[in-house]
Amino acid sequence: MLYVFGFERVGVVVGDLYFVDPNPGKGQEGAEHGVRLELRVLGRGELKGSVYSAQPIEVGAPIWRADLLESVAGRPGSFDRTHHHPAFTGWNPGRRVFVSELSADPLGWLGGKLADLDALLDSAGFPAGTAGPDDARDLRDTAPEIVDAARRLLARVHAGELGNPPRDAPAASAASASVASDGTAADGAASDGATAGMTGPGSPVLVRSGWL
Repeated sequence: MLYVFGFERVGVVVGDLYFVDPNPGKGQEGAEHGVRLELRVLGRGELKGSVYSAQPIEVGAPIWRADLLESVAGRPGSFDRTHHHPAFTGWNPGRRVFVSELSADPLGWLGGKLADLDALLDSAGFPAGTAGPDDARDLRDTAPEIVDAARRLLARVHAGELGNPPRDAPAASAASASVASDGTAADGAASDGATAGMTGPGSPVLVRSGWL
């Protein structure tokens, strides 16, 4: 499931996620699920029809990501894998950053971050002009709505309705993965895809389900 909150030049996307890292860090083994939120550049395309035609909308480059994740095998609500990515290199996230305040109160921490767009842009290396002149205010005012959407998604993940493996998960191990030039993403896993795998004897497998 995907929520999109759009402002003038930036937007926030929020969705449920199921993820298995083929090359996990220590203590990060096993399937994870939860809610992913990303701050993205937002764009408007040229009209493709009459003046009444639908407006093409692009959810573009990632700026910042928060992963409200936990291990599938653990206790619902543990938030034991919850982290954020302050910056991206292109479309690839930097390493996971774990913050005690984030794991202790994910939604409260998230609301605080969304209230300061300038700080998010600065830490991600984006110029202030990336956002529209009113985007910081509008994002701050809308932050409670965004947090509430994340809360509802988390509740459905904990209820087993969302954040589940893809229905074709067995086939995912037979699919071919799209990987970066060095074979891995900056997050230490194969590059993004809805579901993908790397085949061969003993090869790790990436399984990913969700819009983000």
